[in-house]
Amino acid sequence: MFAALPLLVLPVLFYNILVAATLDSGLQSRVADTRMGQHLFTLPMTSGGEWAVTYGDLIVFVSLVILFIELLKSTTSRRVAIINHSLSMLLFIVCLVEFLLFRSCATSAFFLLMSMVLLDVLAGFIVTIVASRRDIDLVN
Repeated sequence: MFAALPLLVLPVLFYNILVAATLDSGLQSRVADTRMGQHLFTLPMTSGGEWAVTYGDLIVFVSLVILFIELLKSTTSRRVAIINHSLSMLLFIVCLVEFLLFRSCATSAFFLLMSMVLLDVLAGFIVTIVASRRDIDLVN
């Protein structure tokens, strides 16, 4: 049953937990933007500059890695894949509602995260449809 769970729920939960940590500020987008822009660490570059990594950068990077894993999972045509696609669609609806209704989710990091969830939904359905068409062609 764990295979049916969309893994992109993890960065969405992490984002919401980070934003919920600033509940005393009223969940404003300005506060969430500030939180997502906080520097986690800096890496020295060979050019002499420094690369500052923020919470938002980290969430987007981890989400991209998870999206890759989700795309690999969508290539299976087992029954659990259909449940995964349905739960991914539900996750996208939740993300869309959060993005439209909550000021704390009106950030670029959350928009990119929501876009990745949408890509997961679209890729899952498209891959499943293409795979099922091949199965039908083999039968005929």
